Amino acid sequence: MLRRLHPEQPESFAFTPANQAWAEAQITKYPEGRQASAIIPLLWRAQEQEGWLTRPAIEHVADMLDMAHIRALEVATFYFMFQLQPVGAVAHIQICGTTSCMICGAEDLVAVCKEKIAANAHQLSADGKFSWEEVECLGACANAPMAQIGKDYYEDLTAEKLAWLLDEMAAGRVPTPGPQNGRYASEPASGLTSLTEHEAGRDALNASARLATDIGDTIKRIDGTELPLLAPWGKQSGGDRPAAPAPAPAAAPQTAPAEEAPETLGAPRDGGADDLKRISGVGPKLEGLLNEMGFYHFDQIAAWTPEQVAWVDNRLNFKGRIERDDWVAQARALAEES
Repeated sequence: MLRRLHPEQPESFAFTPANQAWAEAQITKYPEGRQASAIIPLLWRAQEQEGWLTRPAIEHVADMLDMAHIRALEVATFYFMFQLQPVGAVAHIQICGTTSCMICGAEDLVAVCKEKIAANAHQLSADGKFSWEEVECLGACANAPMAQIGKDYYEDLTAEKLAWLLDEMAAGRVPTPGPQNGRYASEPASGLTSLTEHEAGRDALNASARLATDIGDTIKRIDGTELPLLAPWGKQSGGDRPAAPAPAPAAAPQTAPAEEAPETLGAPRDGGADDLKRISGVGPKLEGLLNEMGFYHFDQIAAWTPEQVAWVDNRLNFKGRIERDDWVAQARALAEES
């Protein structure tokens, strides 16, 4: 199949500061003079940031790696995992069409995509929110049929369920990923036949679906702030910035940050609660947890002190996410808009 770059291209590309730091760290994995070995992870991060791989992005990565542009173009056009045309602004839907999924109804899922998104694969929906394609095996055969949407798997799908997922995402909501038929993971559809003692007291979601749900926005473009940058194998590109230190041993004494409980409300003020999901890093699940704790409005979060941030962080087990995403500054800006 001949793969060409899209005829309409943006004028330029630049990594976000966090993604730039991540890319520089990847380059240091390889010996001096062999930095071209980082071509695939850097192209992939560029695609994760933008949704698709543009010519300026390919050339920007090539320049970072001191490669001829044609060499980077060869890699980008060879691997089908790289999207060479614009994808939906909300999500790109990848339907697994290999044997297990095909037998279990993948063709019905493709029909939903053709009806609700566009008649042809890689074609944008009329509103630009969605695109779709059929792909080879995604490795979730026990939960067929399934689709990858954004960063997560949606398994045990039916045509009706996929249509509902698309409607939810179009409305700005992020449904819970994982099995969509009530199954916990990939056990027999009729229920566990062994290890049944582990059913009692377990989380309602499996570990993967729980993590995705707690993050709260699994279809958000990756900007590099999702996880702290760790590069324990060496120094950052440039040589003058040391890599992030390895985590301290578990036995090392640590001083817990001071905590102070913020003021909370028993219910939203008149006019209703603010849409806390407008804060980057807060999804439906986290918004619900914040509401349960008594936080309904941007100005509440905007007023948090460092001690109060530590109090909330520890109770939601965020491990610094509030500070990394700078919820307080975001909430202050949103409160000023109101």
